[in-house]
Amino acid sequence: MKRIGILTSGGDCQGLNPAIRGVAKALYEAFGDVKIYGIKDGYKGLIEGEYEIMKKSDFSGILTMGGTILGTSRQPFKKMRIIGDDGVDKVQAMIKNYKEMKLDCLVILGGNGTHKSANLLSESGLNIITLPKTIDNDLWGTDITFGFHSALDVATEVIDRLHTTATSHGRIFVVEIMGHKAGWLNLYAGIAGGADVILIPEIPYSKEKIAEIIESRTKDGKGFSIVAVAEGAVSLEESKMSKKEFKAARAAMRQPSVGYRVAEEIELLTGHDVRVTVPGHIQRGGSPSAYDRFLSTMFGTKAAELIKNEQYGYMAGLKNNEVVAVPLSEVAGRLKCVPTDSQIIKTARSIGLSFGD
Repeated sequence: MKRIGILTSGGDCQGLNPAIRGVAKALYEAFGDVKIYGIKDGYKGLIEGEYEIMKKSDFSGILTMGGTILGTSRQPFKKMRIIGDDGVDKVQAMIKNYKEMKLDCLVILGGNGTHKSANLLSESGLNIITLPKTIDNDLWGTDITFGFHSALDVATEVIDRLHTTATSHGRIFVVEIMGHKAGWLNLYAGIAGGADVILIPEIPYSKEKIAEIIESRTKDGKGFSIVAVAEGAVSLEESKMSKKEFKAARAAMRQPSVGYRVAEEIELLTGHDVRVTVPGHIQRGGSPSAYDRFLSTMFGTKAAELIKNEQYGYMAGLKNNEVVAVPLSEVAGRLKCVPTDSQIIKTARSIGLSFGD
């Protein structure tokens, strides 16, 4: 009998439950007699030995559910090798519990930090398969991560709805979209939602340039503007700082986030009334989109195929519309940022969108 563990780690997002379901259903089809261990709250559950043996019925009715039935938590990779006040060696504890469950493989669903830890476990001799989850779409080795499209739908709808109130009141709206280190979500949502200025981490912005764009629109009789700001957007001044200087500057920032800072800068430079909208965790909550249900299922079935072939140490990734096996060693520690010369950036610029540069 095959014994397979499943855990979800890091931030939650749409598509986790469909992916869990896809793995389980494909495993049952492939092996018939299989024991699936649901590990609670991500790596925390693996460290503490918190798990339960799942039943087939546990995977029914979860295709349309957001979040994760297994629970999740954030366990920073940089602390995995550090023994805390509790005296627990986290890596050894995970290896120990893996062996106590007598697992043939552990399937891990997560983003960048999750994949660093997954690769660490793989290098420690455990059989690991991973699935790419993050609304930021910044995971190396896959064209698309599940959760991205659902979050994109939400972020785009937010911008859509802001258009009507912005037009009615003749206001400037700043909407802050998730994306700490990569701007994929804000870029796609900004284009799809018809934003006038899009600020992403990959392209440092000038507050004067943003003000110039808004004033130009006002002179053209357009009494409103929408500025879509990724939460990780950086100014030209910040882009020239060292990592230490940047962290200090952000720690000293008076405003609660970059979106509020941009709004304040626009008000000071233009005198316009500026409002801020931060959809926040709404972007990662709720039912997964049809595409994410499909994509998650594809990834899940690929995981089962890799297990059947005993092909461990890989992530299921999407490349050129084909689900392929990507070595974990190539994924871990690598961030997929928006290329500044990419076709989508060129597309945005060709229709007059500004990146504040």
